[in-house]
Amino acid sequence: MELEALLDLQPTVGDSFSGIGREYPWGGLFGGHIVAQALRAAAFTVDEELLPHSLRAYFIRRGNNQEHVHYEVDRVRDGRSFCTRRVMAKQQSEAILNLEASFQRQEKTLDISPVVFADDFPAPDAVVDATWSPLFQRRSLEMGEAFLTSRGGIGRTAAWMRTSQPLRGELLNRCALAYMSDDLPTESVVNGIPQLQRATEEGRRFSASLDHTIWFHRPVLAHEWHLYEMSCVNYVNGRGLAHGFVFTADGEHVATVAQETLVRIRPA
Repeated sequence: MELEALLDLQPTVGDSFSGIGREYPWGGLFGGHIVAQALRAAAFTVDEELLPHSLRAYFIRRGNNQEHVHYEVDRVRDGRSFCTRRVMAKQQSEAILNLEASFQRQEKTLDISPVVFADDFPAPDAVVDATWSPLFQRRSLEMGEAFLTSRGGIGRTAAWMRTSQPLRGELLNRCALAYMSDDLPTESVVNGIPQLQRATEEGRRFSASLDHTIWFHRPVLAHEWHLYEMSCVNYVNGRGLAHGFVFTADGEHVATVAQETLVRIRPA
């Protein structure tokens, strides 16, 4: 299966759509899977000239990868420059995710991006393959001490990622970025906290994504290599907050990502 096929939702009744499930190594549904499909469902109800510039998703319960996901879209507001959509993802009539997305009509303005790309990272072909899905490729970077805390957090984690196949149009490429952006946040939280690393090694860690936010800044070609990086900026009450950026191979800042993830240590 290609990622574009995963995003090929089927209309049901009114502003509702159905998306296929997919098996993942850990069971359940990958969070990025539901976020990307929910964003695609929202876009079906929006003028094609408007593109998503931000989204916020809350993960409510674990999805069943053997079942289709039903997406119900609420047209919250249509404006001249912006429109807002709310999407409820359900299985067996129970909510598994709630997403809100804002879409904007493109306009010409100043283009400023002060976030600096670390251009001395090794190229994707020089990094060990860490791909776990046929839908996209991942090359994880070994983070030297100079980079571990340079974003103001801890556990900085970075990987080159790209989809296995090209996708048609900017919208689907942004959906693909949303899919892949869920791969690093928990890893950055665990990497930054020794107690969580030990619990992971001992098989005593429980983790689950709680919410996920993306701000899309510039055009995306998801089948080309992009550098995804995340750092842990807070951990309290079992919740780790990760924040990071997505860059093209040329250093252009295309998106900003934040996620709060639940990471608990099970008793020995």
